Amino acid sequence: AYRVMESGGGSVQAGGSLRLSCEASDFSSGCMGWFRQALGKAREGVAAFDNDGSTSYADSVKGRFTISKDNAKNTLTLQMNSLKPEDTAMYYCAAEPDPRRCHLKYCSGGYCYGIGAHYYVMDYWGTGTLVTISP
Repeated sequence: AYRVMESGGGSVQAGGSLRLSCEASDFSSGCMGWFRQALGKAREGVAAFDNDGSTSYADSVKGRFTISKDNAKNTLTLQMNSLKPEDTAMYYCAAEPDPRRCHLKYCSGGYCYGIGAHYYVMDYWGTGTLVTISP
């Protein structure tokens, strides 16, 4: 069975940094990404990494967050700098082995997540890690 597991959440003050990591089963194709859900809000896309090395970011985190992937270790990392209280959320790692469901120009339905100018449909999700940013 495919496995996706996050680590690295925690609590910091505004302006601080956190680094999230995600270990996944063998996803040598497709894409991986980070998503978040704040209390009372819908889940939203944060950043995505396509297997060709391209990245996408939500406007709200562009310039502050960096997504990277270690292909040898199947590990996805989200470096979060200049954190704000509005970044407080449960952060989820997700993976999609089918590249036809990644980096889409158009997508409809509840399983579509927009990240930047593209859409992603993810099949495999971790259980989440909590990030709390205090003022």
